[in-house]
Amino acid sequence: MRTAGLLLAAGAGRRFGRPKALVEVDGEALVTRAVRVLAEGGCAPIVVVLGARADDVRTLLPGRVTTVYVPDWEEGMSASLREGLRTLAHLGPVPDAVLVHLVDLPGVGADVVARLRESASPEAVARAAYGGEPGHPVVLGRRWWADIADVTRGDQGAREWLRGRDDLRFVECGDLSEGTDVDSPADLPGDRRS
Repeated sequence: MRTAGLLLAAGAGRRFGRPKALVEVDGEALVTRAVRVLAEGGCAPIVVVLGARADDVRTLLPGRVTTVYVPDWEEGMSASLREGLRTLAHLGPVPDAVLVHLVDLPGVGADVVARLRESASPEAVARAAYGGEPGHPVVLGRRWWADIADVTRGDQGAREWLRGRDDLRFVECGDLSEGTDVDSPADLPGDRRS
């Protein structure tokens, strides 16, 4: 299965005080770290969705990634997801599935990505779980991309589309990561902030 990586990195990080894509952990920007994790986890191609301070974020990315700018990024995560899925649908060849990752998950490593990628197929609907609680990343088979793009609105991403689906498979990853996101500088480990 050819599984693309889709990194949503467009937000301004209002609660954080700056775009989280630009925040460094252990000397590495979160956007660079997330792209590395997707690549090491076996995702290809990798598409990064940009918005706030797009030019600054773009300078941190390796040449092997495709970037797409979302003019309506302030609408929230859904705008980024829609644009990313549209971009993937126009690639040649179109990937079988996409693994959607968020830029503010520094504790999610390549091992989580690889485990989730095992569930990829054109019909896949899978989501990481941590101690039984739903989290990210999410795997979406290409069969669903147009449906998701049609219904997602606001800052919810595919949350409403996923809710209550009987074909949603949870992939437990709590043994690999806590899966927690970074919403403020206080969420970063004290000795790793910058």
